[in-house]
Amino acid sequence: MAAPPELKTFLDDEERLAQWPSKREVQLIAIDFLAGHFEVERVYTEREVNNLLNKWHTFGDPALLRRELFERGHLNRSKDGSEYWATPNTTMLS
Repeated sequence: MAAPPELKTFLDDEERLAQWPSKREVQLIAIDFLAGHFEVERVYTEREVNNLLNKWHTFGDPALLRRELFERGHLNRSKDGSEYWATPNTTMLS
């Protein structure tokens, strides 16, 4: 998945988020970009979600990103938090 042009200044050479954008509009684009990396029919543990997010950003805050993905409807989770899964058709970029 190619990064949207609005994110280019926030990404490193490997297209990982190197910093969290300050403008909410660009934050939402970043969340949509990250959401596009998750497989829709796969179930993840919280640890797996954090490990994946750590591969896609460099500023060391997977909890912030996980929370944003959940609040924007890109990820859903079981009541006990043991399972996470990507929700289809929620990205603004598709």
